[in-house]
Amino acid sequence: MEDGASTGGTGARPLSLTVSAHSPEPGLYLVATPIGAARDITLRALDVLNTADVLAAEDTRNLRHLMDIHGIPVRGRRIIAYHDHNADRQRPAILGALEQGRSVAYASDAGTPLVADPGYRLARDAAEAGFAVRALPGPSAALAALSVAGLPSDRFMFVGFPPAAAGARRKWIESWRQVDATIIAFESPRRVKQLLDNLCEIEANRSTVICRELTKKFEEVMRGTATELAQRIPEEGLRGEVVVLFGRPEPVVADEASLRKALDGLLGTLPVKEAAAEIASRFGLPRREVYALALEMRKERE
Repeated sequence: MEDGASTGGTGARPLSLTVSAHSPEPGLYLVATPIGAARDITLRALDVLNTADVLAAEDTRNLRHLMDIHGIPVRGRRIIAYHDHNADRQRPAILGALEQGRSVAYASDAGTPLVADPGYRLARDAAEAGFAVRALPGPSAALAALSVAGLPSDRFMFVGFPPAAAGARRKWIESWRQVDATIIAFESPRRVKQLLDNLCEIEANRSTVICRELTKKFEEVMRGTATELAQRIPEEGLRGEVVVLFGRPEPVVADEASLRKALDGLLGTLPVKEAAAEIASRFGLPRREVYALALEMRKERE
């Protein structure tokens, strides 16, 4: 999800590193690459990028740049572009290389492969075909954000990118809002404010952390409630790569006054059945009970 790696500082003396010349065994190698600072790559990742028979990448330019930084030559090896728009066309070529007994190194745009990138089907199909699939652990924007957020980390849930459309985004929020875990999401920097505004409609005091440009020069971590952070973000949004985290939901008191207040905000815009279903889900109550109260409120209005 992140931009290409940077060199991570100026004036630093280069280290003397030994890169292995032994070819890896046949199989698919999922190579985690830096989310910002190029020096965050592991020695094992450099070994495999140096010796794999075939290279594949979500963005071949980023991979070439990373290899150039670390002095790893391509040596005429094939580099296959594998991304959302060509995955179905390119997957047979990668599986064909595995069938020939070759080693294939796949790198996402930045971070850990298969976390919000198109590598899922590739790994699944390779495993189902009986080929070895190996993970080369390393940088991960989601875990880096969780590390610095200051939110509970004993249980967390990664929910990917929210939908762009407002209505779909609200439903997406409802799908995880009551989960008893820290929520981790990726978001476009231009839409972060809209995401927080949507959350504020139903849970304005939710503990929220925004991590921007992790491991890069202008790294920033913003902490507060959803309302506080929404007020700090300009209308045009933020710049750079963004990870948003939400703390666990606050306990909801399901008394009649709370139910009536919540229903009152929806009955003017939604049919009774849909309003009751949403509030029942929000408070963790049987739909039948909330529906009965919603009908009573509608009759009172009439």
